[in-house]
Amino acid sequence: MLFIKNGYIYTMAGDIIEGGSILVKDGKIVEIGKDIVAPLDAEVIDAKGRMVTPGFIDAHCHLGMWEDSMGFEGDDGNEWVDPVTPQLRSIDGINPMDITFKEAYAGGVTTAVTGPGSANVIGGEFVALKTYGKRIDDMIVKFPVAMKVAFGENPKRVYEGQKKSPITRMATAAILRETLFKAKAYLEKKERAKEDPSKMPEFDMKMEEMAKVLKKEMPLKAHAHRADDIFTALRIAKEFDVDITLDHCTEGHLIADYLAKEGKPAIVGPSLTDRSKVELRNLTFKTPGILQKAGVKIAIMTDAPVIPLQYLPLCAGLAARSGLDEMEALKAITINPAEIVGISDRVGSLEVGKDADIVIFNGNPIKDIDCKTFATIINGEVVYRK
Repeated sequence: MLFIKNGYIYTMAGDIIEGGSILVKDGKIVEIGKDIVAPLDAEVIDAKGRMVTPGFIDAHCHLGMWEDSMGFEGDDGNEWVDPVTPQLRSIDGINPMDITFKEAYAGGVTTAVTGPGSANVIGGEFVALKTYGKRIDDMIVKFPVAMKVAFGENPKRVYEGQKKSPITRMATAAILRETLFKAKAYLEKKERAKEDPSKMPEFDMKMEEMAKVLKKEMPLKAHAHRADDIFTALRIAKEFDVDITLDHCTEGHLIADYLAKEGKPAIVGPSLTDRSKVELRNLTFKTPGILQKAGVKIAIMTDAPVIPLQYLPLCAGLAARSGLDEMEALKAITINPAEIVGISDRVGSLEVGKDADIVIFNGNPIKDIDCKTFATIINGEVVYRK
């Protein structure tokens, strides 16, 4: 058992508990509040004067897909020979031994939603996993959480270089539509085969995975920076009645009123970077605050390795400095991403019954640039201590 006492506990599920305690047993939170007595056999951590939060969550990154300090040997994020690769599973390309995992949890990030890059129109399946562990199978919180699709410059650039489609935004949209139509037909054939097994279509792994999107077992995770690309993503999602998240959403602040009416969540970032391509010309840390004030549920992302994962709270802090409410900034890296990707039953807030993913800080990670992690706990285990 583990007992954390005397902390300023930001539960993200209610009021801040000043001088509060958390009791952890078998990897779960079993009690939280004031006036809790520590069991005699519990390991005690005194968090006096320190801020205690849920472990931070990055809703969009590529942790373990591009290994640190390596070239081609560690590059497993894009299978860029075919624009349609929904059958690819992130869990088969992640190296949890990469140093970036340790840097992430040392910085307070305990859950990462990671997966393929944006070279392809359909890139493959994302996973939500804990940042501590040696075997991916034991680290998974939820798989799959989403199907990566990409709009805008990236697919155009990759396939223009190969002199094959798509080299226009029209082709990108058409390829995604065609694949969804094929998946719909594939599902219909399988349905008819229930009464007549002779009508069962030949197994198609790509269609099997896209069928999960059509059945709303997972959303499209849409890489879209520019306003017109965001609208195209929404248009296709409506056409096929599928769920979607708007990832990057760089120009979201220009169309915030429209996005609020659509009711889809935005995973914003990476903002702590240069305007390295045309579709980033309106990049600003003001985007999260403008979207949140308009009524859009937001999360903040690093797109690691673009921004190293341990700087997720720094990104939230810079968004707060640019107009996002401080508590909303904290929500954007805790409970909001948990709800957006469908893992809030386990992580994102400090509540009885949830995973004991807890971070103790020497300061406020949203406000203090020199804030340090005092301790990180994942699944009830102290994995980092200053």
